[in-house]
Amino acid sequence: MKSNKKELLNRLLEYQFACIELNLYLDNNPHDENALDSYNTYLRKFMQTKEAYECEYGPLTNFGYVPGSSPWQWVCNPWPWDNEFYN
Repeated sequence: MKSNKKELLNRLLEYQFACIELNLYLDNNPHDENALDSYNTYLRKFMQTKEAYECEYGPLTNFGYVPGSSPWQWVCNPWPWDNEFYN
């Protein structure tokens, strides 16, 4: 079942938020195994959702995460912040 663009972006933001918060918590509580398990779970979900989004709609960033190709191709679709969802 395909998710729509807005649903995938919302899910990405939720997983990213959880990862950032757990990362901050783990900075001060590095031996909390439950928090570490939660972090790894949300990180996996984030990476899977990011991959699903990029396969369907193109890269979320302009460098560093998507392999280059020859000849170089730039994104032809609008970036996520260029659509009505963020305006």
